[in-house]
Amino acid sequence: MQSTKWEAINKATALWTREKADISDEEYNEFYKHVSHDFGDPLLWEHNKVEGKTEYTSLLYVPAKAPFDMYNREKQHGLKLYVQRVFIMDDAEQFMPTYLRFVKGLLDSNDLPLNVSREILQDNKVTQAIRKGCTKRVLKMLEKLGKNDAEKYQGFWDEFGQVLKEGPAEDISNKEQIAGLLRFASTNEDSAVQNVSLASYVERMKEGQDKIYYVVADSFAAAKNSPHLEVFRKKGIEVLLMSDRIDEWLVSHLNEFDGKQLQSVTRGGLDLGDMDDAETKEAQEKLEKEFDGVVSRIKEALKGKVKEVKLSQRLTDSPACIVADENDMSSQMAKLMASVGQEVPETLPIFEINGEHELVKHVADEQDDDKFNQWVEVLFEQAMLAERGSLKDPASFVSRLNKLMLSLTK
Repeated sequence: MQSTKWEAINKATALWTREKADISDEEYNEFYKHVSHDFGDPLLWEHNKVEGKTEYTSLLYVPAKAPFDMYNREKQHGLKLYVQRVFIMDDAEQFMPTYLRFVKGLLDSNDLPLNVSREILQDNKVTQAIRKGCTKRVLKMLEKLGKNDAEKYQGFWDEFGQVLKEGPAEDISNKEQIAGLLRFASTNEDSAVQNVSLASYVERMKEGQDKIYYVVADSFAAAKNSPHLEVFRKKGIEVLLMSDRIDEWLVSHLNEFDGKQLQSVTRGGLDLGDMDDAETKEAQEKLEKEFDGVVSRIKEALKGKVKEVKLSQRLTDSPACIVADENDMSSQMAKLMASVGQEVPETLPIFEINGEHELVKHVADEQDDDKFNQWVEVLFEQAMLAERGSLKDPASFVSRLNKLMLSLTK
């Protein structure tokens, strides 16, 4: 049995640099174990010979399971490099981008010198051409799998999805193709499973919708229950729910897909375009006039703490929320930068109130300035807590809330 195994490996080793030849899937799988030191079979493999301006032969494998150190970007990765069928080096990382560091395989080139070094490979035109070709080959393999076998692709995504999300920032030339491989959870399904592609989202977009809406939060539960989703649920508009640590970084580099702009539901002024009917717009304008004085009082109460106060178009059940200005850093990006020791600039949020909520109406009718200010502080801090998950001074918030609750019992 052991000798049969090594016979298969030796046969594949002898033939892979020439052409596909007569090698069975089992033999290729056995060869993968020799190349990757993985005990399982690969998820995908492809043997390819390229001729023309640049000539090389590649054998590329996508593993079925992620290695334990996959998230270590500093770990050596890459392909085994041969030149004219002579082994040169392991882990030639110049031929595969970092976001595809899970790919295993071998590469044989006729256009590189036998004494090639890592330094020479770094800025070599032949290297760049081979890297471009191998990258596109892997992306096409994954694209084909996603179209033909959704269940198998879901298994790949569960193992390697977070690493693939690094792609749009790293590989601008293949951004659209990488975007097509991404999967997310969404409000279309009540599940944390990331199985919604951007293409399927676009197919389900409502008439008049011209943006792909998303929300980024610390967890799936926080994203799913975000108050920013309320108007979208009311109108039946799907929103992508993002909760991986990499997601805020991803959407900062992935601005659009298939001509549709990606739009955060927690940013700036919400414009649902043609999806808002004339009656809704008229009612909103009327409410804004009614609350004009209240908004001015709230601005004064929160002076120095907020950039702006406005009547919300996105809330239906919650009394208030905070949103980031279009030009400011989001709270999730601020957390991400802080977690890696980066200095985070101080920015003030926009405070939005729901003029149709009973609690906001109660606050609006409060004539006592001291109580009004306390109520406004509580609403603001509640909104901050819901969006950011923490407060700078939680003890003061609790004390203020307790005083207001006691005053209601008298």
